[in-house]
Amino acid sequence: MVPEKVVILDAGSQYGKVIDRRLRELCVCSDIRPLDTPAAAILEAGYKAIVISGSPSSVKDSEPLKADNQIFSLGIPVLGICYGLHILNDAHGGTVEKKPTREDGQFDIQIDPSCSLFYGMSVDQEVLLTHGDTIDKVADDFRVIARSGNLVAGIANESKHLYGVQFHPEVDLTSNGTQIFKTFLSKISGLACNYTVINREETCIEEIRNIAGSSKVLILVSGGVDSTVLAALCYKALPASQVVAIHVDNGFLRKNESNLVIESLKRAGVEAKLIKASHIFYNSSIELLEQRAGSKPRKYKSKVLCQTLDPEEKRKIIGDTFMHIVNAEAEKLGLDIDKCFLAQGTLRPDLIESASHLASVSADAIKTHHNDTHLVRLLRERGRIIEPLRDFHKDEVRQLGAKLNLPEAMLLRHPFPGPGLAIRVICAEEPYICPDFSQTQTIIRLIVDYSNSIKKPHALLQDVHAATSEQEREKLSELSSKFPVKAILLPIKSVGVQGDGRTYSYVAGLSSPQKNIDWGVLMYFAKIIPRICHNVNRVVFIFGDSVKDPIQDVTPTVLSAPVLATLRQCDFVAHRLLEENLLLSKISQMPVILVPLHFDRDLIIRSPSCQRSVVLRPFLTKDFMTGVPICPGDHHIPELIVLEMVKQIENVTGISRVMLDLTAKPPGTTEWE
Repeated sequence: MVPEKVVILDAGSQYGKVIDRRLRELCVCSDIRPLDTPAAAILEAGYKAIVISGSPSSVKDSEPLKADNQIFSLGIPVLGICYGLHILNDAHGGTVEKKPTREDGQFDIQIDPSCSLFYGMSVDQEVLLTHGDTIDKVADDFRVIARSGNLVAGIANESKHLYGVQFHPEVDLTSNGTQIFKTFLSKISGLACNYTVINREETCIEEIRNIAGSSKVLILVSGGVDSTVLAALCYKALPASQVVAIHVDNGFLRKNESNLVIESLKRAGVEAKLIKASHIFYNSSIELLEQRAGSKPRKYKSKVLCQTLDPEEKRKIIGDTFMHIVNAEAEKLGLDIDKCFLAQGTLRPDLIESASHLASVSADAIKTHHNDTHLVRLLRERGRIIEPLRDFHKDEVRQLGAKLNLPEAMLLRHPFPGPGLAIRVICAEEPYICPDFSQTQTIIRLIVDYSNSIKKPHALLQDVHAATSEQEREKLSELSSKFPVKAILLPIKSVGVQGDGRTYSYVAGLSSPQKNIDWGVLMYFAKIIPRICHNVNRVVFIFGDSVKDPIQDVTPTVLSAPVLATLRQCDFVAHRLLEENLLLSKISQMPVILVPLHFDRDLIIRSPSCQRSVVLRPFLTKDFMTGVPICPGDHHIPELIVLEMVKQIENVTGISRVMLDLTAKPPGTTEWE
């Protein structure tokens, strides 16, 4: 039986593949095709519904990404998401404008329950909005079906089965997004929703056999679930003598990790060779391209890794160095690298965030994954890479691992990035202070002290008022009078994803003189600050006494052995407490980050900045493309455990303060670099 299919027209959204995953969960087969796919091709393929994704682009661009407007006349139901909404509205005579108010984050919107798309839903809905452009004039023959304050959040022409929403129903941060898709697919599009993806294990095994043939296959195994499942598949698909598993200690692993990994892999039936290569990584450098406007790209030699500050350069050096080690190991084994294959546990989220064309032709690069660097892409072009998991998400890999009878402890292991602790050290020699630093600092202080700010109006209050509703301002006034909070802008930057694009922006730090912390107030501030200040993509709480004086310098930090040893010990302390209290399974992961900030110095005698601080990032996610911070005291981590974690980390030599990341994804990514 030929399955009913839905086409996802890809405009470059970071969540495009999550749409595909949601449809698959609802037992619907889908294809991802370019946004400009001709209507005739869609009709010929027999698609039963069309979903248009979001995009980092704007319909107001000089050369906007376009769809074939004939798709709206095929009689096939259409659901446009964010940029897809704008295309739908524009194609029918409506207009889109860039309003002063930008929405980034979770918002409460009001829907029209009489619209068939929102069948069975209540008026108030929590959704993820990430956009700067907004519908100005609604298209002819369309009506508004959702609003976010005064902004249009959804339109529909129900007689033609055309729907558009400004928010992202595909992500977990939209509470009833799955229900919206289910209604669109079954009630509006009339799909039977009876497609199940079967024999995915056999499909992977067949792919490995077909590509590898009788050639040797090299696998880099980190001990994480992705590479372990990949190794198990390779061992099942091929004779053991054909598979070469390598575990590389790059010097950026957790405490005692390599030994634990080798032992765990043995229990899973994977014999991996350990290569200790920390000195190679520390001193590695590569050729990079510098893109300059109006001139040809210029090649330049990077600094050695242990002196590199830029996070993207760190990732690229590490990724390419892994490839060089694979080449060297192949030579030692007498293998011709051009006649063997490299197998990688690459997942779909990795490719989306790296803006790989395997996942999307239009996506913005959020960060380069170590398994999607320049050398990896060259190997792909030559057909030397095997990536059978490239269409999987993390939870699906775990399900496959369970089917392969891998140990549960290994399957539930928290994700740990290939570059390891190297991208959990924020390296800097100078503070990140741009011309907007002072203004942004003032705005975040006005926000957290809003009840007093309105008594002595400041000129910058208009920025707060322009980005908030009356209801939100009432809540700001209530919460700021309930729990005193101090806010400072930290002179460092972190990577984020806002409006489907990459940002590299400020971090706001909150603290309080109160010992009993009101986490509800802090979480609200963490949501609203990035929505008002678009140059802030992350908010942290600083434990200890309230921080009143701004920090305007940093402790010079590179990937030196002492710096890495400090972070390694802090990470060990934090994860030991999670393990001892049986909390590892209750959270998705908890990156521990070292930042070059020294608090509590005597500014009168100008004490030098010589200590560093630690950020804890306990995080909860299902799709690993979006997620929420874990609030101490909820059912995931008791507040007492968090406070004990803080106390023990503060006792590590060289640590100034401990902070807790309160930011959802978006606007902040899971990792800081």
